[in-house]
Amino acid sequence: MSIRGLKKKQPKTFKVKIITVDAEMEFSCEMKWKGKDLFDLVCRALGLRETWFFGLQYTIKGVCTWLKMDKKVLDQEIPKEDPISFNFLAKFYPEKVEEELLQEITQHLFFLQVKKQILDEEIYCSPEATVLLASYAVQAKYGDYDPNFHEPGFLSHDELLPKRVLRQYQLTAEMWEEKITAWYAEHRGIARDEAEMNYLKIAQDLEMYGVNYFPIAQNKNHTDLLLGVDAKGIHIYSINNRFSPNKSFEWSAIRNISYSEKELTIKPLDKKAEVFKFFSSQLKVNKLILQLCIGNHDLFMRRRKVDSIEIQQMKAQAREEKARKKMENQRLAREKQLREEAERAKEELERRLFQLEDEARQANEALLRSQEAAELLAEKAQIAEEEAKLLAQNAAEAEQERQRLEITALKTKEEKRLMEQKMREAELIAVKLVKESDRRAKEAEHLKQDLHEAREAERKAKQKLLDITRLNYPHMVKYSQYSPTDTRDTNFDKGSIKLDLKDIDLKRLSFEIEKERLDYLEKSRKFEDRLKELKSEIHALKIEEKQSGLYS
Repeated sequence: MSIRGLKKKQPKTFKVKIITVDAEMEFSCEMKWKGKDLFDLVCRALGLRETWFFGLQYTIKGVCTWLKMDKKVLDQEIPKEDPISFNFLAKFYPEKVEEELLQEITQHLFFLQVKKQILDEEIYCSPEATVLLASYAVQAKYGDYDPNFHEPGFLSHDELLPKRVLRQYQLTAEMWEEKITAWYAEHRGIARDEAEMNYLKIAQDLEMYGVNYFPIAQNKNHTDLLLGVDAKGIHIYSINNRFSPNKSFEWSAIRNISYSEKELTIKPLDKKAEVFKFFSSQLKVNKLILQLCIGNHDLFMRRRKVDSIEIQQMKAQAREEKARKKMENQRLAREKQLREEAERAKEELERRLFQLEDEARQANEALLRSQEAAELLAEKAQIAEEEAKLLAQNAAEAEQERQRLEITALKTKEEKRLMEQKMREAELIAVKLVKESDRRAKEAEHLKQDLHEAREAERKAKQKLLDITRLNYPHMVKYSQYSPTDTRDTNFDKGSIKLDLKDIDLKRLSFEIEKERLDYLEKSRKFEDRLKELKSEIHALKIEEKQSGLYS
């Protein structure tokens, strides 16, 4: 068989892009595929078994429409695109999410879709509830709160609150993050699937949860009402109030729903009750309303019947999976707790080790400081000892000097006393000498006077002798020259010898007087010198005594 023949036998395909809430996928589809073939392919790719909640949605001429399962894809009124885009979304909502959503992928897709509807304000939520829901969304994304890892600003890139709530309260992003983090910190230990389930359990109690709204009119001219279809029934709302329905029809109370062109009729189970008729804007809207009503009614009736074998198996698997995950989560929680405790113990040991190292370092530093201080103290002690020895030596020298000064002072006092005594004696001697000098002077005067009188008497005697001699012996001289042996001459010689002797006595006396006078003068000079020496010694002793007193 040729390659060309093989190519002819290969089926023709077209490309399809499937957009989920958090991902995009592309598939190649055969031209003959029906909507169910494409839907099953997408469910297999996602690993989804609870397929009855979902559908493939597309928009044509401004109307959101669901792809029909029993009709070929290309035969339906779909956008002419390449690839053709479909949104894989939840078409029907469960009454109780915790009981009906069995697979983790199912609840994850519901969680993402409901979260998007709340953020896009398709489902109204109070500000307090939005903060709580945001905390569960953060728990599902980031896991347990860790203040060391989740620092301020870690939610700055996440869209967690509707813009309506942000506009309603004038709070900064940091304030909102602080409020969300306060709730987020309390969800510690909650796994991702559990956090998403808690999110859906809160969201399913909101008034607009799972409701598809369509504008309707009770007549052909006015569109003044809203028709809502959800898992519990059909509700009629006023145009400005989507929270509280004016009238409701539960699925168990509806006997039939039909449409004719733009008119849609709801027949209650009670035949006596009034039939409700309304008009929509387009025939496509009526077809869409009828399609949603049939699907929700089928699910409503299925919930109230015994589960099929497939559902029972899925529920059993879900229970086993939940039990396994619970045990796994408990094991992980224990391991996490043990790891945290080990980390805390490690941190405590590291802190203690660091503390001990710090204490050891401080002890070493203190030891070094103590050694340095001990060395300094030893040096100071040695210096102090040397100073003490020096002081002791100085004290001994001072004591010796003091004793010497005392001895000197005593000697000085004794010498002073002796000098004073000598001075007194010298003064007495001086007084005596003065008296003796006066006496001697008087005696000398008397002697001089006597000498003078003696000389005067001698002179007078000589003069008288000469006068006598001239008178008695005029020729005595001549005679003496010729007769030396004459007795007169001899007598005369005797008189002259006597006279000479007397003269010699006078001279001797005068010499002795002069000699005594010189001796006296010499003694007086020596005594004055001695007095001067005594005075100088006394003056020196006084100065030394003053100096010794100042030194002491």
